Amino acid sequence: MNREWLEKDFYKELGISSSATQDEVKKAYRKLARDLHPDKNPGDIKAEERFKAVSEAHTVLSDPAKRKEYDEARRLFASGGFGRGGFAPSGGYGGTGGFSGAEFNLGDIFGGATAGTGPDGGLGDILGGLFNRGGGARASSRPRRGSDVETETTLGFREAAQGVTVPLRMTSPSPCTTCHGSGAKPGTSPRVCPHCNGTGVISRNQGAFGFSEPCDDCRGTGSIIDDPCVDCRGTGIQNRTRTITVRIPPGVRDGQRIRLAGQGEAGLRGAPPGDLYVTVHVSGDKVFGRNGDDLTLVLPVSYSELVLGTTVSVPTLDGRVGVKVPPGTADGRTLRVRGRGVPKRAGGAGDLLVTVKVAIPQKLDDNATEALRRYAEAEKTSGFDPRAGWAGA
Repeated sequence: MNREWLEKDFYKELGISSSATQDEVKKAYRKLARDLHPDKNPGDIKAEERFKAVSEAHTVLSDPAKRKEYDEARRLFASGGFGRGGFAPSGGYGGTGGFSGAEFNLGDIFGGATAGTGPDGGLGDILGGLFNRGGGARASSRPRRGSDVETETTLGFREAAQGVTVPLRMTSPSPCTTCHGSGAKPGTSPRVCPHCNGTGVISRNQGAFGFSEPCDDCRGTGSIIDDPCVDCRGTGIQNRTRTITVRIPPGVRDGQRIRLAGQGEAGLRGAPPGDLYVTVHVSGDKVFGRNGDDLTLVLPVSYSELVLGTTVSVPTLDGRVGVKVPPGTADGRTLRVRGRGVPKRAGGAGDLLVTVKVAIPQKLDDNATEALRRYAEAEKTSGFDPRAGWAGA
């Protein structure tokens, strides 16, 4: 978890309360992202900064694990430290049944699986950077990974079903093309910080506590740049507008997020970049619907076609296919054409589900009307009763 998160109010950035549901977080982000997107506000630096802040807030709050860590860390530091229970200056804990007479380390208390696991270690990682674990500085400072970036794209129904390659125009921090992300002027290299020996942190003992804090000389990076790159001012990052070609796999659904590893914001001074998350919106289609991996369509037919049977040509994603309507087919029946639906990720495809719906003519000429009357009489003579067995008869 980034230490900078503690200084930011992500709920305020999205204009929501801390009790907002995940759906409310998503809805608030989408509205702000549309309004603040750089493509909609070309040249507007304030809108671009707000867009980045909103994206970072959504990255944290949309992930339940990250949100839990963020909320717990904010609650912990809300009173200006560890004020309420109070840690006594002598090394004992000021609360009931506390610790007394022995020096202890807050990093050890929170070093376990308190609020998350994984590479960043949850709260243990946050506090481990503030308090010394085991009395010594951390072995090395981790590179500051770039932030994840969120964007959206809208596809046609058939593009989403069959897969498509789309270009995405992005304005975001990217590795400096002059120094290739190192932050140092071409021909030079950063040197190891002599103050912290490249760890990025300085450890101090104050009474019962062992504190670790970012090194002032290298600002926690572990290295010093004597001759900074003039184009990025030593950060290794530039704001660039770039076009990324994204392959959308077949069968993507409306609202699905696609992760592109390493395509997010550049890391500081050559650190790994973040990831890009693309939320796909799928527009409707005039012919097809979708039910999982199955395609659906409604086929208009005449009464005579249902009674006598027929074969009708219908569209699919890759051409047309003949669908046989058996004699005596009931209105509303669904016919299945196997393997002509949406491609599946594991191979193969869903089915095409064709629902027949009788079309009633609004106007008949004299010959057709007379023929229909003769048929109605013949139908009665044959003994057919459409309401036979009907409960309302």
